[in-house]
Amino acid sequence: MTSNRSTLPTGGADARGSVVRGAARAGFVARGVLYLLVGVLAVRIGLLGTKEQADRGGALAEVASTPLGAVLLWALGLGLAGMALWRLTEAVFGAAGPKGDRATRRAASAARCVFYAVVAFLVLTFAVGERGSGAGSTDRQSEDATGRLLGLPGGQWWVGAVAAGLIIAGLCIAGAALMRKFRKRLTWGRMSRTQRRFMSVTGVAGGVARGLVFAAVGFFGLKAAITFDPKQAKGVDDAIRSFAQTPIGPWLLLAVAVGLVLFGLFSLGQAKWRDM
Repeated sequence: MTSNRSTLPTGGADARGSVVRGAARAGFVARGVLYLLVGVLAVRIGLLGTKEQADRGGALAEVASTPLGAVLLWALGLGLAGMALWRLTEAVFGAAGPKGDRATRRAASAARCVFYAVVAFLVLTFAVGERGSGAGSTDRQSEDATGRLLGLPGGQWWVGAVAAGLIIAGLCIAGAALMRKFRKRLTWGRMSRTQRRFMSVTGVAGGVARGLVFAAVGFFGLKAAITFDPKQAKGVDDAIRSFAQTPIGPWLLLAVAVGLVLFGLFSLGQAKWRDM
């Protein structure tokens, strides 16, 4: 089976050269590390009931506490900036793979570029000492952002729209993982059977867990919109903890936590086998 790469528009091949591909792979590594740490923190919460923060802020605090914390924080921030750069080239020149030049694919890449650029900025500001910016609780940030939106004219509709978007995105992420759509973006034909099995297991389980977290954040945002109460909004940390309040109890929280660890491993695999 050959690579899924399609012919890029004129000029795309130059812009998507080795430097950009290297930046993208560094971005997948950085994303993988963050998801691994968030997943491990969530596992600790599920098993030990710790007060640790299972979100980006908690992950960055864990990195900062290591002997090479400052260096690693810069590496993570620059890696995520590399991911933003790669997504920008996709938005401008088109993505690899079938129908990579479609307007919807370009728009999605542009949105991802903005997302990763913001996250990279927060991580880098944390690295230079602005501890409140990069590692602030996503729960507090969600509540504050929801409160500001609710204060705008038509605020409930704005919050509801964002929340609905997160729910839809979460369900799409989980559904795409279950359908193994990630395979078409990997160099599947050049991978060994063991490598394919690794990516299938981590891609499905990790994608479903990630999708559930997105959908949970959106669900609580929708509650905030309906009740006109920003305190109903939750970030990643509280959304993960909320799984323990379901009929399945802590077992669902642990399953999601392990899934996030697996998504981290999947991202590391993408750094090697993603078709760019």
